[in-house]
Amino acid sequence: MTALSPTLELACDLIRRPSVTPLDEGCQDLMMRRLAALGFAIEPMRIEDVDNFWASHGSQDGPVLCFAGHTDVVPTGPLQAWQHGPFEALIDEQGMLCGRGAADMKGSLASMIIAVERFVAEYPNHKGRITFLITSDEEGPAHHGTKAVVERLAARNERLDWCIVGEPSSTTLVGDVVKNGRRGSLGATLTVRGIQGHVAYPHLARNPIHLAAPALAELAAEHWDDGNAFFPPTSFQVSNLNAGTGATNVIPGELKAVFNFRFSTESTVEGLQQRVNAIFDKHGLDYHIDWALSGLPFLTEPGALLDAVSASIRTVTGRETTPSTSGGTSDGRFIATLGTQVVELGPVNATIHQVNERVLASDLEVLTEIYYQTLVKLLA
Repeated sequence: MTALSPTLELACDLIRRPSVTPLDEGCQDLMMRRLAALGFAIEPMRIEDVDNFWASHGSQDGPVLCFAGHTDVVPTGPLQAWQHGPFEALIDEQGMLCGRGAADMKGSLASMIIAVERFVAEYPNHKGRITFLITSDEEGPAHHGTKAVVERLAARNERLDWCIVGEPSSTTLVGDVVKNGRRGSLGATLTVRGIQGHVAYPHLARNPIHLAAPALAELAAEHWDDGNAFFPPTSFQVSNLNAGTGATNVIPGELKAVFNFRFSTESTVEGLQQRVNAIFDKHGLDYHIDWALSGLPFLTEPGALLDAVSASIRTVTGRETTPSTSGGTSDGRFIATLGTQVVELGPVNATIHQVNERVLASDLEVLTEIYYQTLVKLLA
């Protein structure tokens, strides 16, 4: 059997560790050992039940480039549905590296480490600092992972100028898309109170379903904003609606609904909340809303980081990349609060979170080279 490249050897080693969120299963120890051997200062940060670490190499002067990512993976789903064991980490006859985390995002972690090992060997006195911010709580609640580490870094005035997050950003070919921002996510749980009663005596009751339906319909039809050059228009979706006692002859006394905004920089949290409240008030509802902000929108406009990443993709693949802000949230939203330019660049995301997750093994070699070239452009 042909010997694996350093990137693929490390990727397989990481995939074989069943680090279902929030478990790390030794992935970070492996990464920290590799970085410590290069002279990185290592700072493990276990917060509650979550393993994180911060690592740093270089001088205090000059720009700071951070590689960020997560060692945790989503659950496998039914094992019998997998063609190969989800933690076997094998390369099949099509050249695909198969296993949970191959694309999201142990492949990226391996590429980052190998790129940095090569860069530090070739440029031991590089400009500025290279840092790593790694967590095992990205796929879960994400309270004690990157968010908590960023709070600690902010408290001691750590500077992060640029950050590459290894999320699988690519669509069909490595580097065809990079994420240079994400929409904000604002969730809400709505309670509408009515008066329970008998369906035959509706005049003695107040049906919260009937009362809430026109207001929810108005919210669903509302035009929130036009978006802008970087973001699509803000969207509103109801994801859960619940009312009723289970009996067909009882008008319920309460309705609960869950809804979510994915919002652009054209809208604010306060503005969206005020507009929602105004619509419910107009309909005369007796209601309460519990709001939950998952993250504010962030955007990295063309500049040193995006230019370096784009140029590296062009150098390595010959392709032009497309910056995009589509998709869900990522840990980039926490890092961006430090005033950091954030770009997400990783492998093709076609099979993430699916049974039989896989990535073209050769794509990880390409990704390693792109990370390396980006390091050269920014810190050599």
